[in-house]
Amino acid sequence: MKKPLKSLLIASTVAALISAPAVSTANSDVESLTKNPANWATPLGNYAGTRYSKLDQINSKNVKNLQPAWSFSTGVLRGHEGGPLVIGDVIYIHTPFPNTVYALDQATQSVIWEYTPTMDADVTIPVMCCDTVNRGLSYGDGKIFLQQSDTVLTALDAKTGKRVWSVQNGDPKLGMTNTQAPLVVKDMVITGIAGGEFGVRGFLAAYDIRTGQLRWKGYSMGPDGDTLINPSKTTTWENGKVTKVGADSSRKTWEGDQWKIGGGTTWGWYSYDSDLDLIYYGSGNPSTWNPTQRPGDNKWSMSLWARDASTGEVKWVYQMTPHDEWDFDGINETVLVDQKINGKMRKMLVHFDRNGFGYTLDRVTGELLVAEKFDKTVNWATHVDMKSGRPQVDPAMSTEQNGEDVNTVGVCPAALGAKNQQPVSFSPKTGLFYISGNHLCMEYEPFEVSYTAGQPYVGATLSMMPAGGDVLTGKKDGSTNLGQFTAWDATTGKIKWSNKEQFSVWSGSVATAGDVVFYGTLEGYLKAVDANTGKELYKFKTPSGIIGNVNTWEYKGKQYVGVLSGIGGWAGIGIAAGLDDGSDSTNSEGLGAVGAYRSLSSFTKLGGTFTVFSLPK
Repeated sequence: MKKPLKSLLIASTVAALISAPAVSTANSDVESLTKNPANWATPLGNYAGTRYSKLDQINSKNVKNLQPAWSFSTGVLRGHEGGPLVIGDVIYIHTPFPNTVYALDQATQSVIWEYTPTMDADVTIPVMCCDTVNRGLSYGDGKIFLQQSDTVLTALDAKTGKRVWSVQNGDPKLGMTNTQAPLVVKDMVITGIAGGEFGVRGFLAAYDIRTGQLRWKGYSMGPDGDTLINPSKTTTWENGKVTKVGADSSRKTWEGDQWKIGGGTTWGWYSYDSDLDLIYYGSGNPSTWNPTQRPGDNKWSMSLWARDASTGEVKWVYQMTPHDEWDFDGINETVLVDQKINGKMRKMLVHFDRNGFGYTLDRVTGELLVAEKFDKTVNWATHVDMKSGRPQVDPAMSTEQNGEDVNTVGVCPAALGAKNQQPVSFSPKTGLFYISGNHLCMEYEPFEVSYTAGQPYVGATLSMMPAGGDVLTGKKDGSTNLGQFTAWDATTGKIKWSNKEQFSVWSGSVATAGDVVFYGTLEGYLKAVDANTGKELYKFKTPSGIIGNVNTWEYKGKQYVGVLSGIGGWAGIGIAAGLDDGSDSTNSEGLGAVGAYRSLSSFTKLGGTFTVFSLPK
């Protein structure tokens, strides 16, 4: 007879407590690993989230000679987001549900171990929005950390694959799930929660790396005690200066107790500055998608956060899209770089939001430095007022302009955003960010919806279509491309160059010292472009559409590039889940995206493959 999951989790935690060493040096170990470009030791390559490699064996001159070296089938269909971890001689890859983890020997390309958690598909899959994806693994303290779809956070022995401990991070019966990659920080594992389309209240949580014990937990909205906001210390950008948020900064922007089911989930990426001891991330859309049911700014959904890593206390927070009316989820990655702006060197945080604006903030203080459109067809707001920090909404694009049950037409970008979760890369050689982007507009019609725990809490119907305009100028030109790959200067808010793609670029990129940037396409191509000009230098068709993130590493003196292919994710959900109705957003998987990508099935089919590339001998 099997023991209940809860009993197993408690037993494993107690056992870990008894055997735990006194000190963990996980953070210093991970930092050391990331400094060696032979590894890819964190989900985004390093704590700053730059996805940059110092390797230059593969460069803009010879990348045209790239060849597939070997491949591995994951045995799982649906969308393969995230990418491989590479620690020394071992590559660790993962799959979407059921979240199988493989440890692969680089020398033989054979399986060292594999681990598949036990999960209840009937409970978990129905509450997973936009495909059953998982965005990756984390490493530290000799362990591989897997954030399972059913919210269980699991620590595996990196050498054997045996489970060391597990802890329940949420409750799928209430609509909670997990899709994001955790991050090891100091002696903790940082993770969040998904489920904004089910009325889940978002949070960031830190668990002890040795035991799985909860160290701290900070919610996105609610009383100051829940959010870990200190009214006398926590600041925001307001009236042209860094200002203390004051008491009850979240609850007073919600009507009644709506904040208790207010969304603001945290299923994106996390960055860390060890000098400042701050964790950075974004929070998602408010619940419900019907804005008339939640008057007010709905803080602190749609916000960028800086939290003290040791305590979880909020240093600063900045809301990008107050009172979101379009599902412009704010969870996209926060990249930490040091660059000169207006003659002054700044410790910057750079974020490309779903709402179509690229933000540059001082990551020490939260001061707003730059906020500009990285797709000029964006029309829901004319600009961001730099003094107030608030977007200036075009009244014609407001989805509550005439109350409920009125369809707003021509809103750009669509709910998928001008960029979704696919992480950018940054090259210190060019000083540019490389954005995997979408290029869509939408029709959006809210309707009244009631909250029932564990049931979809969306409240809007939408459909999506090509933006039909130029990314660089915003002028309508009849184009039908659904995506673009763009180079961006975060110190000026200017586009350097942009390449059109037939479909959204749902793959995270990697920039290298060889002046090459790699990314994947929904049709399944691995592409390499010149980091300075955007000129396409190489492409190869993999077995299925790519929504995974391209990573690079070195083994025995040879540079490799690897990517997971397997069509799916929100853009590829039509193929992945067998959906064919592109208009009904009340379907918790499709959410309006199917119709725009209907022709994608002519270019690629389901599959799950890890493909590794290198230069010929």
